[in-house]
Formats: sequence, C-alpha cells, structure tokens
Amino acid sequence: MAVEQSLTPRGEQTRIHDIGYRHYDGPRLGRAYARRSLYSQSLRGSYGLGRSVKSKVLPMLLFVVMCIPALIMVAVAVATKAKALPVDYTRYAVIMQAVIGLYVASQGPQSVSRDLRFKTVPLYFSRPIETVDYVRAKYAALASALFVLTTAPLIVLYVGALLAKLDFVDQTKGFGQGLVSVALLSLLFAGIGLIISSVTPRRGFGIAAVIAALTISYGAVSTVQAIAFEQSSSSAVPWLGLFSPITLIDGVQTAFLGATSAFPGSQGPSTGQGVVYLVVVLGLIAGSYGLLMRRYRKVGL
Repeated sequence: MAVEQSLTPRGEQTRIHDIGYRHYDGPRLGRAYARRSLYSQSLRGSYGLGRSVKSKVLPMLLFVVMCIPALIMVAVAVATKAKALPVDYTRYAVIMQAVIGLYVASQGPQSVSRDLRFKTVPLYFSRPIETVDYVRAKYAALASALFVLTTAPLIVLYVGALLAKLDFVDQTKGFGQGLVSVALLSLLFAGIGLIISSVTPRRGFGIAAVIAALTISYGAVSTVQAIAFEQSSSSAVPWLGLFSPITLIDGVQTAFLGATSAFPGSQGPSTGQGVVYLVVVLGLIAGSYGLLMRRYRKVGL
C-alpha cells in the first residue's frame, strides 16, 4: 500500500511516495526452469493457447485441415473393407506440404519476430536465460508443434487401419516409418522457419519469406523435375530434389524408409544418392541451429 508523507505543510506540493517495493527472498528456480517455461509457453503459443481467440483461429484451422483427409480415407477404407489405405504413411506429409508450409509461415514469425520487434530479447538474456537456452527452447517448441501437426493425421490413419482390420504388422511398420519421416521434417522445417523469421522483426515479411522458401520452392523444383523427366533426362530428377525442403524429405524416406517417391516417374534417389540427401538434411538442421545461435548472440548484446 502506498504511503504518502507531506514534507511541507505550507501549501507546497512536494511529496515522497513509499510504494512498498520488497526484496525477493524466495527460491531461485534457475535456468532449467526458465528454459522449460519458455519452451512450454512457445509451444502453447504455436496453437494460440493462452492467447486471444483470434490467435487460435489459423493454427487450429490448419490442424483440422491436416486431419480431415485422413478421416475421409479412414471412412472410405472401413466402409469399403479395403485391403490397404489409399495413401502410405510416409506420403501423407508430402501431399499436405502446402498446409505444413502455411503453418510454419504463420507460427515461425509469431515465435520470434515479436521478440525482435518489441526488443524483449535482451530482457530474456538479462538472467538467468542465456542465448543457448532461448534458441533451444524456441527451436524445440516449433519442432514439437510441427510434430503434433504432422503426427495427428498419421494416428488417425493408423487407428482407422486397425478398425478396418488391416494387417497389424504392416500397419505398425508403416506408422513407425511415417513417424521417423515427420520427425525429420519437423526439425528441418522448424529450423528453416526460425532462421528466416529471425532476420526481420516484421511478421509480414517473415511470412512471405517462409512461404517462398518452403512452398514456392517445392512448386519450382517439381516443375523442373517434370520437364527433365519429359526431356528424357530422368537421371537429373533425383539431384534436382536437393533444392527444396519437402523433396529432400521425400528423397530420404524413399532411400531409407521404403517409401514410394513423389518424383516424376517415381524417380526417387538410390541408396547412394539418399546418403547425400540425408547429409544435406542434417547439415541444414545443424546449420539453422548454428545461425540462430550467432544471430541471437548479436541481438542479445
């Protein structure tokens, strides 16, 4: 409670206000707690939880859009007593790559651009959080949000396949391969989305840049691959896939997870080419993390 004490009773307005600030003597929870809190709040924010209703609309809508095709496929498989699902687990994310790209474009800038715009990053680094804590929490939060987004429809497909009494072993194997694929995709897309978003405090610029890097690049690479295939240059098709994030994931899962390639003519990479794909994917993930560390070391100064 504020206590006001008049110094001069003869009509002057000078006063001292004791607003009662007190020193905190409670427990200090430290860096680990702060890092977990930043991770959980960032993850919740990726779906608008704890924020306004307006902030929930887009992420929840994209989540529903990701799951609706899976529900339709399951309904058809159960009703027709099909012997296989219409789409493999590893193909689903490739088919829905536009939705995934829009999600990253909307939530990547939301995760980091506002901190840059309102210059709150140095406040995080004052204590006890350090640069590595901030980067890890933000990276892990967006990757986890993407994993939830891409795993949910796979769970729907898996449960539907079991309800349709499809082979348990085959479906479990396919589901496991799908989980590995979307986990790698989540790490790659989260890194690309965050490093692009961290360059500008303007959210609109970040959204446009992420869409260009993820969605437009896929359209461009797919077009060039189709032209190369039609021009009887099929040997170039796998190598062209190195220039788009989603085709990189497609190449890795084709080479190592037994997936059917979405490349023209199913000209997926061989095992040797798949090693190159995997090295590029892991390099992009590690490079994104390293660039984020360098970026925020400068911002936190």
